[in-house]
This record gives sequence, structure tokens and C-alpha cells, in this order.
Amino acid sequence: MYERYYGFTEKPFSLTPDPKFLYRSPSHANAFELLQYAIRRREGFVVVTGDIGTGKTTLCRALLEQIDRATFTALVLNPFMSEEDLLKRILQDFGVISRDEVKSGRLANVTKQELIDALYDFLLGLIPLKASAVLIIDEAQNLPRAVLEQVRILSNLETDKEKLLQIILVGQLELQGMLRAPDMRQLDQRMSIRYELKPLDREAVGAYVAHRLAIAGGSGSVGFTTKALDQVHKRSGGIPRLINLICDRCLLAGYSARTNRILPEMVADAASSLDVQSPTTRRGWLMRRASLTAAAAVVLLSSVIGVGAAAFLYERFSPPVQARAMTVAAPPVVTRPHALPEDVNFTVLVGSFPAYEPDSADAIRALTDWLGTFGLTVYYADVELGLNGHWQRVLAGAYTNAESARRDADRLNMASPALDARVVDADDVRSAEHHP
Repeated sequence: MYERYYGFTEKPFSLTPDPKFLYRSPSHANAFELLQYAIRRREGFVVVTGDIGTGKTTLCRALLEQIDRATFTALVLNPFMSEEDLLKRILQDFGVISRDEVKSGRLANVTKQELIDALYDFLLGLIPLKASAVLIIDEAQNLPRAVLEQVRILSNLETDKEKLLQIILVGQLELQGMLRAPDMRQLDQRMSIRYELKPLDREAVGAYVAHRLAIAGGSGSVGFTTKALDQVHKRSGGIPRLINLICDRCLLAGYSARTNRILPEMVADAASSLDVQSPTTRRGWLMRRASLTAAAAVVLLSSVIGVGAAAFLYERFSPPVQARAMTVAAPPVVTRPHALPEDVNFTVLVGSFPAYEPDSADAIRALTDWLGTFGLTVYYADVELGLNGHWQRVLAGAYTNAESARRDADRLNMASPALDARVVDADDVRSAEHHP
């Protein structure tokens, strides 16, 4: 809408993790350099953490663009999988097996040990080629304990002189706490580099906004006043995702007013309309009401969040729970298929709910009704997470291409910033699905 008016070639404040938009603040630049150093030196394990919206996924994408052709890479974006599925994903990314082999079920009877042996043979084959391999796992705080242990075992793939697989775990702040748990001590001791991404300070916020305007091709046609940028920093707390939400809404306001100057009152109005407040604590940021449209769903979720279930987000780890005899049924208010169609490639993961929590069914109904207002078909997938029990995922839309899925995910996140809707591979959903 406003792109043509300001002469942008694309949206400057899109929420998609486009690596060309990565702004290298001191914190992000340090993280980027440390990751490059770790890969060159084969440091073994690296962990990068940061609050929601600090740009972790964008950092990963930018890193992948800079890796040389002698380095094979595997990027795991969906951690909700079994140990065998993780190994198959890694082998698929490295080109050892094909997606068709996985989809056709030809590898259904292959054991975990055979998959590890195939990976080990591949890694040994890189040595005479003077090549290396890197595994990056995003949203690693959601890895089930058994899969984390499998990742630790993969770190044992080595020769007498060097590690054969560089592993980078990227996740939210709770990942550090998970790794320091007593049962994770062996994995924690292997971390050679740890880094936490920090929010942007006031100076960096101004540079970040100018950077994204310039990349989008319209920096000369619109500008934020100094006081407006002060407000952006104050309202966002320096979190890039919140900066994007606020600035995008400001550009829309500027377009409506036919002005090329974004004023502080526009920022205040934008933040208020999004219900964005400075995230003084991470919990406060996640729990606040994101929009009037989603208010009913958020109210119904409050009791679930209060007992440790992070609804509207991905599954969180908690102490082992005895799963109760409860099934979260598909909401009766809609007549839509439960499972994703077989001929789609992508969907949008909108929420995950523990089946053992009695409030989950109401939360799923509320979320389904809300998604219906966007004209999106809603699907459901069940997944078993070992000691963490049985969960049900809520999925929106079925897509043959990732771009269409991203547009709808952006639309949902714009309406409710606390949602954290994101595009996932439909095959990953199907492979992880549990049929009770």
C-alpha cells in the first residue's frame, strides 16, 4: 500500500528473516564474527541465545549466505521431531538422502544407528576433500530432551585430531537454563562458545531504521524525526521485531496523512494500536494483550500460561509430567479437516497446546475462531513429546509455496505480535504427527 507512495521496492519492516536486512549492531556483529570463527576453527558446540524478536533467525540466514562452498550446511528450523527424523533431516540437507526417499517411506525401516553410520561415513568422506559440515538448530529451546541427547552424541563424531561436525544451537533465553540442568551437564560442558544477543540501544535503533529504509530503496523519501526515533526505542525496548511492527504501522500512518515525516505522535499511536509496551521483562512482553481482535483468545489462554504452558508459542520444557487421560478434540465450532492435505508443502504453525491441561480445548477453540476471521482454513496435528506428553498443534492454511505462507504468517503476527506464527514444512508436521 505505502510502498509505491514512498518508492520502496519492498516492505522495509517485514517480519520475515531476510538476511539482506540484517543490521549488524555491536551485539549482532560480535555474534556473527564468533560464529564464523567457530566454524573456521571447528570449535565443536556453540550456543547463541536471545529474547524473542532479537534477530536470531535472521542472523542464521545471513551466516549461511557467507559460508563458503567447501562447507556443507544443515539448517533445522522445526525442532519438533524425533531422533530419527532429526537424523533424516540432517542427511537430507547434506544431500546424502533425498526428500523423495523420505516422503515415499523407503527409509521407514532404517534404524537410528544406520542413520548415524551414514552420517559418519559422509563426514569422513569430507576429510580428503578438505571440506567441513555445520549443523544449525534454530529454536533449540524446544528440542525434546531425548533429541538434545542425540545432538550431544553427534558431537562425538570426530577423528583423533578434529571434530567432524560443527553444531550451533540457537534459541531463546531459556535455552541457557535448560543446558545448565543437572541432566544436561554432559552437553553443557561441551559448549565452547556462548553468546547472548542484546536489544538495540537508542543509537542503534536509529541506525537500524535507516538501514532498513535504505535496503528497501526509499530512504530519501521518508524519514523519522529524532523524537520519533526516541519513541520507537522507548516503545520497543530495542527489540528488532517490535521496531518492525511499530515502524511499519508508522509508515502506513504517514501514507494516510500524505507526509514524508514520521512524527513522535505517530509512533505513540502505532504502539498503542498494537498494544506494544516496552518489554521490561520477557514474561510481561509475552503475556500482554496483542490486539483487540485476539483479546478473547488471549484471555482464555491466561490460565494455561499461568501453569507453564506457553500457548501461542512453541512447546516449552517443564519438569516431566504424567500425561492425564485427556484428548484435546478439534473444536466443534468448525467443520474443517483435522490433518493437512497430502499435496501441500507448507503451513503456518500458530499455537501448541498440552493435551494434559484442561484449559487447552477452550484455548484451541478461541484460537480457531480468531483464525477464521482471517479467512484461513485451520488444521490440527497431534505430537508426542516423550516425557513432555501429548500436545496438539494448531495450523493455519495449506500452501504449495513458502512465500504465500510467509505472507499469511506476517499478517497474523501483525495483528497479534505475541503470536509468533511461523512457516513450517508440511512434511515435518506429518512426520512428527502422533495418532492417539
